[in-house]
Amino acid sequence: MQADVLVVGAGPTGLTAAHLLGSLGIRVLVVERNPTTSDDAKAISLDDESLRTLQSAGIDRAVYPIIVPGTGTKYFDVGGRPLVHARGLGDQRFGHPFKNPFAQPDLERVLVEELRHRPDVETRFHTRLFSLEQHSDRVRVGIGPSDGTEPVEHFDVSYVLGCDGGRSTVRELLSIPMQGRSFPDVWLVADTVGDPHDQRYGMHMGDPSRPTVIVPGRDGRCRYEFLLHPGEGLPGDPPPFELVRQLLRPYREITPDQVERSVSYTFHALLADRLRDGRCFLLGDAAHMMPPFAGQGLNSGVRDAANLCWKLADVLAGRAGDTLLDTYDTERRPHAQAVIDLSVRLGRIVMTTSRSRAQLRDLLVRIAMHTPQGRRYLTEMRYRPNTRVRSGAIVPFDGKKGSPVGTFLPQPRVLHGPQLQVTRLDNVLGRGWSLLGVGLTDADWNTAAHAGLPAGKRVSVVLDDRYPRDRPGRTAVADADGRLQALFGGLTGHFLLVRPDRLIAAVFPADQSERVSHSLRRFAPAPEPDVSLAASDGPAEISHEVVRPRPAPTAHPVTKSVSKTQGGPR
Repeated sequence: MQADVLVVGAGPTGLTAAHLLGSLGIRVLVVERNPTTSDDAKAISLDDESLRTLQSAGIDRAVYPIIVPGTGTKYFDVGGRPLVHARGLGDQRFGHPFKNPFAQPDLERVLVEELRHRPDVETRFHTRLFSLEQHSDRVRVGIGPSDGTEPVEHFDVSYVLGCDGGRSTVRELLSIPMQGRSFPDVWLVADTVGDPHDQRYGMHMGDPSRPTVIVPGRDGRCRYEFLLHPGEGLPGDPPPFELVRQLLRPYREITPDQVERSVSYTFHALLADRLRDGRCFLLGDAAHMMPPFAGQGLNSGVRDAANLCWKLADVLAGRAGDTLLDTYDTERRPHAQAVIDLSVRLGRIVMTTSRSRAQLRDLLVRIAMHTPQGRRYLTEMRYRPNTRVRSGAIVPFDGKKGSPVGTFLPQPRVLHGPQLQVTRLDNVLGRGWSLLGVGLTDADWNTAAHAGLPAGKRVSVVLDDRYPRDRPGRTAVADADGRLQALFGGLTGHFLLVRPDRLIAAVFPADQSERVSHSLRRFAPAPEPDVSLAASDGPAEISHEVVRPRPAPTAHPVTKSVSKTQGGPR
């Protein structure tokens, strides 16, 4: 078996990771213990960041037909009256609609179908991980049929990604504990078809006697979630149809054949103690679990994949050292914890069973909605955790207030090329590192070219309604939708160094180029100064050729040998 990376689990996180790695030329084997993709519509919302990640892998167009693009969430008070309609920023800041309902079985099906176009990715269903042994330069893994009917196959890979859900076999084999808590409240979730709801937004019903969530989807699908009273059901027990019909009666009539799935379960707020163990990594529910009230469970897993996969590709290709992989935990754990905390808080506030607390909630929201700041905070969902990275593979901007370092580069539409084509910014930047310059001279660009910065696309950002003209060694973009000026106008005279995951790693004037390059050498070897970047005939493109075989150095030289014969589903 020839694979650089073993991905355990073919849910949305694992399949996204496989796409990202495969698109970068990494050989990937995906194993899934179930016989096919899941029929359970667990996650129901993709956000703009996740769609941008799928865009980077070239599969966003395949996903759009299965989502309801550009929706929001409407919150209702104790008496069923509208409180606030939260829609996000509404400006497609990252190039895609902010909130997009979907059915998880549809997403998994599309992701698997699109993997057939990836020659470097193999997917095996009805296959599970039985063992792994970590060495300084590889991981020895054992996989086989889930039912144990055939011998276990042993082979070496460079890295293992545990994307196998809340009962993760990878996490168990690595003996990584999770911290947090589980909640005693039992919720009934029913996915229905033939639904009369035609609203393009989710609904959170704030009646403390029966907190309820309703999320209409495509083609007459609708998700209902109800907080059960004591004695109405136990976690894991299949709810009787009569209970489902009783709970849905205020909203619709239902027949048994219109219930795709119904289940009772409790929520968890858990985070793994570490996301990296030697050459093994945890992603998605294997790394963190959260209540659904912020709609960020699946999206957090996609963020994990987006953060990690380019780093693995750079290390495997020899463009970066092993230290870069440590930044996965450094960068992702704080944000995952913040999202878990938000999900718990939203549940306590929005889904409270206390009438007095619910009435106080309604009063405070109505007061806030009468102020511009409060209205923006609620309708634009500014209560979501900031995704800024404060420590990791970044270079702080001397502590200046308002610096975009550690935040994600927005994706406006830009004018590009001799025909002034309108396109999204990421389409210009390509897949690797990129260096954007705002209002800089040829001498500034020459200084940057000789500083040993990560090789990649060089892009001049042209403001003030001027034509974007390519120069030797760099291309240019101009404003197409009015947002480029607003985003970059305050950065005139500066470079922005952008990572492959679109995180802004550094902002600096030309005379600080060598300082930035030196700071990044902890994570990436400095290339030889490339004068062609200042004198070539066209834009510089980053290479994604994977060097094989090349054992990557490791900061974890301990050999670990574990074996397991039992593992839960993803």
